Amino acid sequence: MNLFRTPSTTSLPRTPVVDSDVPLLDVPLLDVKGLDVGYGDHRVVAEVSLCLAAGDSLAVIGTNGSGKSTLLRSIAGLLPALGGTMHLNGAGVDERSATFRASVATVFDDDAYFPGLSVGEHLMLVATAHSVTSPATAVAAELDFFGLTEAEGSLPSNLSSGQRRRMLLAAAFIRPSDLLVLDEPEQRLDTVMRSRLRDRIRTLVDGGNAVVFATHDPAFVTQCGDAALLIGNSARSDSARRLTPAAGAAEMEAL
Repeated sequence: MNLFRTPSTTSLPRTPVVDSDVPLLDVPLLDVKGLDVGYGDHRVVAEVSLCLAAGDSLAVIGTNGSGKSTLLRSIAGLLPALGGTMHLNGAGVDERSATFRASVATVFDDDAYFPGLSVGEHLMLVATAHSVTSPATAVAAELDFFGLTEAEGSLPSNLSSGQRRRMLLAAAFIRPSDLLVLDEPEQRLDTVMRSRLRDRIRTLVDGGNAVVFATHDPAFVTQCGDAALLIGNSARSDSARRLTPAAGAAEMEAL
């Protein structure tokens, strides 16, 4: 399994922050080369290169403010990269593309929802838009899994923050995708739901989905990740380096 690759020699003359001597995948699902991400002229994370195939998962770890969310937003096509290239299924990452949007499901730390739709209506809208088979059955299953059955008719504004988080997670899991991008999915979840979510992510990966997620929970790294990418824990604030899941969890304990 190869999640990382050596950046192209044609990239800008900087020291690569992610390297590997493992042979490259022939046709990666997600192919990132020499990626710089940030805002304006401020580079937050520099020259990340990686490959994910179907069934690969990557945990992105680091302290608050290290650039985890920024990196994930760029991978999801929501934030233009400052440099480097990204391809999903061989095509450039472009959130405006219907094909890209159909392939990538995301959950970020912002409560993005339609205020006039109930929880059940949100999930039905997503399921129908993505041609889910038996959408009503799928909605009922996600409501049950995320403990939202009794809140099916409630508006998001009437939910607790934890319930809204579970609604957004349910909307990401109910639809098909090639790549799932999760920004700290454990936020605002209790211990039981965190455990259930870890199992759900692992099952999704084992079933062939690729997943990239940022987390502050070492258990998510060891159970859900095939590799870890540590951001910002070195003399270079924009650095990133690869670790095994066990080493990544140990680094998190030390942060």
